[in-house]
Parts: sequence; structure tokens; C-alpha cells
Amino acid sequence: MNRETFPFVASDISALAKSLRHQLAGREGPPSHVEMLNMLARAAGRRNFQHFRAEAAGAPAPALPATAPRAPTGAESVHRAARHFDAQGRLARWPGRTAQQELCLWVLWSRLPADQVLSEAEVNARLNAQHLFGDHAILRRSLCNSRLLARTPDGREYRRVERAPPPDAAALIQRVKPTTRPG
Repeated sequence: MNRETFPFVASDISALAKSLRHQLAGREGPPSHVEMLNMLARAAGRRNFQHFRAEAAGAPAPALPATAPRAPTGAESVHRAARHFDAQGRLARWPGRTAQQELCLWVLWSRLPADQVLSEAEVNARLNAQHLFGDHAILRRSLCNSRLLARTPDGREYRRVERAPPPDAAALIQRVKPTTRPG
């Protein structure tokens, strides 16, 4: 049986990988052949494999519906932000998206002591215990810039700013509770 071959070109391999990862997330098993073809076609910006095939064969491609990209729901935002934490509840990597960074900062904020003055070294030590990527300074600055942590003008004293986390942040705090490591 002869198969038609169609060249597959992705202008951005990173976007392709992200799309495939997103489509594969939550699956309980590997996709079938047809499902994989559809996933690849969607990752390349087509509606499905049929759309990809028609375009590759030279037929006019059906127009995609003009819809604005939708914002993730609260549960999706929490799920996406939670992926940045390891099994022990430590921040494994700094998210690239500002909205996810803000959610992750709330988790770190929740682990700082309330109504207690801390030195910069104490804040650094607490943050170092809660992340794995070795940049406590970005976390400390981001907490201050987000007004979750206040510091004196000379930077010697820090204090957690008491406020109620938004619903998404509260859900993330509950989801990524730290676990004790065997020691």
C-alpha cells in the first residue's frame, strides 16, 4: 500500500514541544496513531490532521474560527503553577509567565513567619530551603515588588505583609504543602 507523504515543518520547535506536552498532560495512556497525527497537526497550527493534509495537498485550507485565546480558568492556573513545585513542595523552577510567578510567590509568602522581623540572611535562608534553582535574590525581590514582603529602606529588616491570598493562590498553597524529607 502506497502512502502519501507530507512534509512537516515547525517554525518554532519550542512552541511545538509545549503544545504536545499540554495535549499529552492528563492522558492515562499513549495516544493512538490518529490521535498523535491530530496532536502534531494542532501543534503546527492546524485544526487537525485532515486540515493539515488538505493544506499539504494544495487544497484551500478551511478557515479557522476567529476566536480570541481564552484565559485559563482558576483550576487550570493552579494546575499550571503547581507543576513548578516538586513532590516536597519546593519551587523547582522559576515560571516564565508573570501570572504563574505571582501564584508561586504566594506559596513562598505563606511559608514565611507572620508578625516576625527577619534579617536579610534569615529571609535568604528560608527562601533557599523552599526552592531548587539557586536564586533567592529574585524571589526576595519579587516578594517585595509584589508587596508580599516589606523591608526597611536600608534592607536590614524584612516582615511578611499580612493580607488574604486570592482564591487561586489559596488553592495553590493548599495543593503544594511542603512535606518533610526523610533525614
